[in-house]
Amino acid sequence: MSAMFQALENPNYRIWAGGALVSNIGTWMQRVAQDWLVLTVLTDHSGTAVGITTGLQFLPMLLLGPFGGVLADRHSKRVILLWTQLAMGLCGLAIGLLVVTGNAQLWHAYLAALCLGLASAIDAPARQAFVSELVGQDRVANAVALNSASFNTARLTGPAIAGVLIAWVGTGPVFLLNAASFAAVIISLFRIRTSELAPATLASRGKHQVAEGLRYVRQRPDLVLILVMVGVLGAFGMNFAITNALMSTAEFGMGPGEFGLLGSIMAVGTLAGALLAARRSGPRLRFLLGGALGLGIFTLVASVSPSFWLYAAVLIPVGLASITFLNSCNTSIQLSVEPQFRGRVLALYLAVLQGGTAVGAPLMGWIGTEFGARWSVAAGGIIVLLTGLLSVMAVSRRSPLTFRAQLRTAFPGKRARGMKVSDA
Repeated sequence: MSAMFQALENPNYRIWAGGALVSNIGTWMQRVAQDWLVLTVLTDHSGTAVGITTGLQFLPMLLLGPFGGVLADRHSKRVILLWTQLAMGLCGLAIGLLVVTGNAQLWHAYLAALCLGLASAIDAPARQAFVSELVGQDRVANAVALNSASFNTARLTGPAIAGVLIAWVGTGPVFLLNAASFAAVIISLFRIRTSELAPATLASRGKHQVAEGLRYVRQRPDLVLILVMVGVLGAFGMNFAITNALMSTAEFGMGPGEFGLLGSIMAVGTLAGALLAARRSGPRLRFLLGGALGLGIFTLVASVSPSFWLYAAVLIPVGLASITFLNSCNTSIQLSVEPQFRGRVLALYLAVLQGGTAVGAPLMGWIGTEFGARWSVAAGGIIVLLTGLLSVMAVSRRSPLTFRAQLRTAFPGKRARGMKVSDA
């Protein structure tokens, strides 16, 4: 099998990937339906309300994600996933029934987003760490990239399907279809051969395990750099649901079909970035930093695009840059963190990423509402670009090696005066 798809040689990973693809399509359908419901049905194009909904969905990861990481390090990740996937399916079912029966109110959308976020805060660390148990350390980088490819294949198709369905039958059935899609993941978890898993050594019970994970991260400047960048980019550069909703409706006057199409067009770039990452054997610092810089530059270009279709076209390199950055961060953590800390560090990574989104979403929505959609996009691009430039300067100054030499140093590998860097 091609090196790009080597993780699929593992039967357990094939089963898991198939169920995840179906569920991811449903998730992207619900994201479009949720934003459209809040933006056009429950409010009069309120970017602030969309931002609050997004914030409520991601805020639990910021508050509870580290505890979800402790659970992932201490208990069977497969059992955790069975319960969390069931809970998220029930969330979709509840809001779907409210919308279909005509009883949905704005606070229902807020509550559904919050409940989904609570379940996701427990689910995400276990799901991320479960990858290494499915395929083993030697294929983690490829599996992480293929997970991204699956996620972005769903991102390519889900929003387009949702846009058509919303225009045809409304948002309610889209929520119900997403609820049904969680059955695919639950079935795949039952079908996985547990005897062929490579489970990590479970962390022993003890006090202050969240603090122990934080201390571990503080001793790793490479992880600190990743988390700082992820937090800023998540807050100001990756609130695509809000910026795309505002640009497509308020700026260009488009309907649900075109709004859903934006997500699919962006997925062309993210899918390409994920497949390119699958060809690499490990993380590379130049892709991490380059992804951040590229995201800032192309977001700024998008903010001044004069037409809907030019804006949509620029979303392709925006998507490629964002997934290149995130893949490099995720793979770096998966390969460099000790197994007994993997769940907690991944939980912290996700908490910073999604927590940053939760913090930034209302602000980006407010900017779009008060000053216009273009200003919301432009503000995010400026902040992301400055963060990327400052990160390049920080890496360059912390090592006695030249920046070019740093890019040839294996990452993760031996420490170079406190900073792990590479371009291996």
